[in-house]
Amino acid sequence: MCAALCYEILKCCNSKLSSSRSDGAQLLYFLMKSNFDYTGRRSFVRTHLQVVIAVSQLIADVIGIGGTRFQQSLSIINNCANGDKNIKHTAFPSDVKDLMKRIRTVLMATEQMKEHEDDPEMLVDLQYSLAKSYTSTPELRKTWLDSMARIHHKNGELSEAAMCYVHVAALVAEYLWRKGMFRQGCSAFRVITPNIDEEAAMMEDVGMQDVHFNEEVLMELLEECADGLWKAERYELIADVYRLIIPIYEQRRDFEKLTHLYDTLHRAYTKVMEVMHSGKRMLGTYFRGFFEDEDGKEYIYKEPKFTPLSEVSQRLLSLYSHKFGPENVKMIQDSGKVNPKDLDAKYAYIQVTHVTPYLEDKELEERKTDFEKSHNIRRFVFETPFTVSGKRQGGVEEQCKKRTVLTTTHCFPYVKKRVAVMYQHQTDLSPIEVAVDQMSAKVAELRQLCAAPDVDMIRLQLKLQGSVSVQVNAGPLAYARAFLDDSSAKKYPDNKVKLLKEVFRQFVDACGQALGVNERLIKEDQQEYHDEMKASYRDLARELSAIMHEQINPVEDGNRNTLSDSLGIFNAISGTPTSASPQHGSNSIL
Repeated sequence: MCAALCYEILKCCNSKLSSSRSDGAQLLYFLMKSNFDYTGRRSFVRTHLQVVIAVSQLIADVIGIGGTRFQQSLSIINNCANGDKNIKHTAFPSDVKDLMKRIRTVLMATEQMKEHEDDPEMLVDLQYSLAKSYTSTPELRKTWLDSMARIHHKNGELSEAAMCYVHVAALVAEYLWRKGMFRQGCSAFRVITPNIDEEAAMMEDVGMQDVHFNEEVLMELLEECADGLWKAERYELIADVYRLIIPIYEQRRDFEKLTHLYDTLHRAYTKVMEVMHSGKRMLGTYFRGFFEDEDGKEYIYKEPKFTPLSEVSQRLLSLYSHKFGPENVKMIQDSGKVNPKDLDAKYAYIQVTHVTPYLEDKELEERKTDFEKSHNIRRFVFETPFTVSGKRQGGVEEQCKKRTVLTTTHCFPYVKKRVAVMYQHQTDLSPIEVAVDQMSAKVAELRQLCAAPDVDMIRLQLKLQGSVSVQVNAGPLAYARAFLDDSSAKKYPDNKVKLLKEVFRQFVDACGQALGVNERLIKEDQQEYHDEMKASYRDLARELSAIMHEQINPVEDGNRNTLSDSLGIFNAISGTPTSASPQHGSNSIL
C-alpha cells in the first residue's frame, strides 16, 4: 500500500499543474514526517525506501520524470524540512536532504540512459550499474534487474533475460535465508551460474528492514525463472530450478502444482533429447569488440543464435556513426593487434572479430554435451594469420598464426550481453604447428560429423571431397609435402614431425570412417560420386605412404583391424612408424 501511494504521489509531483505538484510535494513531506514521528523520531526508513523504489519504477516505466517540474517538487520538500521548527534539532532535515540527493543521482543516471537509448548495450550497462549500487536495497536491485530483463526480451536476448530472472530469484532467496525464512540462499543457484555470487554481497543495513519478500514471492519468481530458461532453450537448467520448488510443494501437499512441475520436467528432458539428436540448437554467437574511443576497451558480445560477423559489424558501425558522425568513425578490417600510435586521433576506431568458446582438454573431459560446452563460458579464442616476412598470408611453409585467448570478467550467459575482457594470452604457432593444428581440426570435424545421430550428408560429403582430393594444393597433401618430405622434414624439430605424422594417420582413419558412413547412407544415384571419392582416398593413402616412407593402409568399408589399432597406439607413444591407423575416436593430440 505504501509503495503504491508513493508511486502515485510522485506522479503528481511531475504534473503539469503547479497546484497538483505543490499538493503532491506537501503530501509526500507529510508521509515522511509521520513515519519519522511513528518511529520515535529515529528515522523514516519505510517512506525513504518506498520513495526511492517508486522513483526507479517511474523511470523503468518511462514516465518521464526528471525535468524542471519534478526538480521544483523536490525543492519544495527540502524547503519544508528546513523550515519546520518542530523537527529543526533532529536528524530529519539532513535525512530528507540525503533522500532528495539520492533521487537526483538516480535522475542523472536516467538522463545518461536517454542519451544512450539507441545503444542497447550501454543502456543495460547503465541499468546494471544502478542495480549494483543498490546491493543493500533488495527491492530496488530487483526493480532494475526486472527492467534489464524487459530490455533483453524486447531485443530477443532470451538467455540474458532468463539470467536476470535467475539473479532476482537468488536475491530473494538470499534475503529469506538470512531472515531464517528459507533453507538456502543464493549459493543454491551456483549450479546454474557462478555469476550468482554477486547476490551474496547483500549488505544488511536499514534498507533491509522494510522489504516485503516471502516464500510465496520466491515460488513465483522461481516459476518465472523456469519459464525464462525454457524460452531461452536452456532446458537442462529447469531441473535445477525445480529442485528448489518441489520440496516446498511437497511439504504443502500441493499435488496439482507437483503434477504441473513434473510434467514440465518431462517435456524439458524430451526437448533436451530432441536438440541433442538434431544438433540444431544455437545458443549464441560471440564477437570481440575493440573500441579505441573508450581507451581501447575490449568486450565480448553475445549475439542470439547464429549472427554473422557482417551484421554485428554493420550494427556497431551505424551506432557509432550516429554518435560521432559517419565521417569520424572507421572500421578496422583485420583482426590483428591494434597499436594506438598507428591510429589517427581524429577518428573513432572500431574492430570486430568473431571468437569461439575456448575450453582446455581437462574441461572438455568434464563437459560432455554441446550444452555444457556452451554454458558458463568465459574464455574465447580467435586466430590471426601472419608470416615472418610481414605478409598476412603465405605458402604453407611460411604461414604462422597468432592464437589469442580472451578471458571475461563474468561467465556467459549473464545479465548483460556485453562483458568486459579481463585479460588476454597470446601464443604464436610456427608453420609446422599450424599444420598440426589444422589437420587435427579436420580429424575432429570428420569424427564429429560421423558420430552425429542425424548425419548431415551435405556437410559430410563437402568435407570428404576437400579432404581426399589429391588435387587440392592447399589441402592435407600440401602440408605433408611441405613438412614430411625427406628434404623438408630435417628443417623442423623431430617431435613436431612425429606429431604431424601421427595426425595424418588419424586423418586417413577418419576419412575411411566417413566414407563408410557415406556409403551406408547414400542413395543409388550418388554411388558413382562415392566411388570417385573412394578412388581419391586410395590415391591419398598411396601418396602419403610415399611421402612418409611407411605403408598407410586405407580403411575399407569403415572397418579397422583391432590389433593394428593397438599397435598404432603403442607406436604413437614410442614414435615408431606404423602401417596401422590409430584408434578412431581418440582425443585430439593437441
